[in-house]
Amino acid sequence: MVLPFDINNIFSVNESSFDDLCNTVFQFQYQYNPIYHKWVDLIDSLPTKRKIPQNIPALPISFFKEQRVTTGNWQEQKVFESSGTTGMVTSRHYLADLAIYEQAFIQGFERQYGSIKNWCVLALLPAYLERENSSLVYMANKMITMSNHTESGFYLYNYAELASKLTELELLGQPTLLLGVTFALLDFSAQFPLQLKHTVVMETGGMKGRGRELTRSELHKTLIGRLGLKNIHAEYGMTELLSQAYSKGMGRYYCPPWMKVFVRKEDDPFELLTEGTGLIQIVDLANIFSCSFIATQDIGKLYEDGSFEVLGRMDHADIRGCSLLVL
Repeated sequence: MVLPFDINNIFSVNESSFDDLCNTVFQFQYQYNPIYHKWVDLIDSLPTKRKIPQNIPALPISFFKEQRVTTGNWQEQKVFESSGTTGMVTSRHYLADLAIYEQAFIQGFERQYGSIKNWCVLALLPAYLERENSSLVYMANKMITMSNHTESGFYLYNYAELASKLTELELLGQPTLLLGVTFALLDFSAQFPLQLKHTVVMETGGMKGRGRELTRSELHKTLIGRLGLKNIHAEYGMTELLSQAYSKGMGRYYCPPWMKVFVRKEDDPFELLTEGTGLIQIVDLANIFSCSFIATQDIGKLYEDGSFEVLGRMDHADIRGCSLLVL
């Protein structure tokens, strides 16, 4: 499938070029993505008219559970699958080119945290390692490999070994990233409280029905107290997208330049806001061979500078491994 532009245009986009590229991607996906084409025709009487990004129709995220959401005709290199409780229908994201996903998460991380090579990456992702086709595990594995640090690696439930390794790295003053699923970070920190100075703890969400659900502020306060940190960092991503937003504290996320978040009113899906509270709608230009315009079921608060908080899930929305914190 030939793109109407160089793929590097996505990762070099800036505020002044975003709208033009956004419209180019929209027209490309409208033409070659049959599922998205049908959806747009249902809700937009002028699909070929130039639009501001927040007015581009967004595909409900639920379509990924029942349809092959792809732009173009190609054989997938990889299929990512979302987490879910037993018997739940999960989302499937078909990838035409894994290199695009890798470029998205590598550049997205390094914009916020510098070169991955400077970090020792420890991944505490037991629930995800126990299932196949997790985009989060793929990302963590690539980061571990790129870190080029001999101590980087995955941990399941071997908390004592992880605590020992963190203590060792702390004594060396080694910048360390502990990327962890929420329930495992809570279990680990309860059993092995530490005083960390050179470690960034980054939660990815994910309680999966394990114990009382916490607000994000409660979660972060608990982890801060147990691990001696000033802030808990967080990553916001999902199976259906290729890009991630990061928070360096207080649960306020910032997107890379090729990703934007809007919010739409819960009682009027066609009224979008550039500030305020509503259901999160995402533009992810890296998701070029799938769909770049996604209407999620997450409730968020959007700020004037484009940063956002995730406040919870819409009533009756399916439980997802990465989005189980509630108000």
